[in-house]
Amino acid sequence: MQNQSLHNQEQFGYNTPNITKDNTIKAFEKFNLHPQILKAVAHEKYENATAIQNKVIPAAMKGMDILGASKSGTGKTAAYVLPLLNKLQKLVKKDEKVVRALIIVPTIELADQVSRTIVSFTRYLDIQTVKIQGGSKKTDQLHQLKQGVDIVVATPGRLQDFIHDKKINLEYVNTVILDEADTMLELGFLGEIKSILKNCTQPKQMMCFSATISQNIKKLAKEFLRDPAIVEVSNRRDVVNFIKHRAHKVDKKRKAELATKLVKDMGIEQVLIFVNKKETANKLFEYFKTKEIWTTLIHGDINRGGRARALTLFKSGKSQVLIATDIAARGIDIPQLPLVINYDLPEETDSFTHRVGRTGRANHKGQVITLLTINDYNAFTTIEKHLKLNVKREIMEGFEITDKQPRQARPRKKSLSEKKGKIDYDKRRKYTYAAQKKKREEKKGLKKK
Repeated sequence: MQNQSLHNQEQFGYNTPNITKDNTIKAFEKFNLHPQILKAVAHEKYENATAIQNKVIPAAMKGMDILGASKSGTGKTAAYVLPLLNKLQKLVKKDEKVVRALIIVPTIELADQVSRTIVSFTRYLDIQTVKIQGGSKKTDQLHQLKQGVDIVVATPGRLQDFIHDKKINLEYVNTVILDEADTMLELGFLGEIKSILKNCTQPKQMMCFSATISQNIKKLAKEFLRDPAIVEVSNRRDVVNFIKHRAHKVDKKRKAELATKLVKDMGIEQVLIFVNKKETANKLFEYFKTKEIWTTLIHGDINRGGRARALTLFKSGKSQVLIATDIAARGIDIPQLPLVINYDLPEETDSFTHRVGRTGRANHKGQVITLLTINDYNAFTTIEKHLKLNVKREIMEGFEITDKQPRQARPRKKSLSEKKGKIDYDKRRKYTYAAQKKKREEKKGLKKK
């Protein structure tokens, strides 16, 4: 390793002063990162490069476009930030601060998280970052832009406003990163993304990350990425190995009651509860208040300040429960979260993966409990098949099922003639009573003539 390190120093023309050759550096020096970046990595106590870092960093260092699929909590942000900083440290000049890199994210929370990661890795570099996002004063963001920045982390709506008002110059941007691109498409930001990318006129390296590579993501990649390296990191290993799954059958009208019992009986200090609708979130929040459970709440109707306060209370342990909708929870990073409860079953496997990915992160154990009403059984079975899970359905004592299975329309039985093949099944309308009556009347008319 030492010989390899000396070779890297000679090849790239730099020395590595004051950096201890501990396991952290050994895990990352193979990427040929700048010594000041390695020093920051050591300061952050990164122990090992994750699967996505091992795949993305080498490809990004070569300048390749990247299409990546990986859930949150896999080290994805560091995977694209580290090679980006390595590229920028060769270009940035103190007396010429221009926007050279653009990172576009769907939510304010994710913008905060990405910005914090960049700041932690640039502690020994002269690289400046600004967040451009809704929920904050435009004047403050414009002031930072005028001071000079190298990296912009932005949500699509606010960035598009700045471009429209000619408040930002993207002429020198040479790297564009779309993080959680699938969420941005779900939120209807495709038009804004295309408009923003067309304003980046320089030849650029592009990286696009999402939970899965869906057909919509493939279309976006085909339009804007050039022969990308495709990096897919399986979610199943984390979903199975680090997360214990349980499912509780329950009547729909008793879900809140069961959720309350689980929270109180398990005695876990931090519980993240996912619901599908804002109305459900509000009702469950009020119900928990009556049961004296300290609860906070985030969804689309709560402003940025309210969401930030809710997260602070939850992370600090002053609130035991955080109730969230899927979109509001995107980008939330809660280290070592022990328990996620799916109060409502999500409609898609990807959403289920996003939810459970909030726990069991960085090789820490986590639990997921999914509440199932009688209408959820088939959908949950589909999710299990996609993720190759086998979750035991339980019924808690005192919560026996009384709801009845919804009646399904029975398929029409074929007549004996149809079974014998005398009647064309697809043309059976010819043999209705009305058709036969009309046929008899036509015959009578012919006889009279």
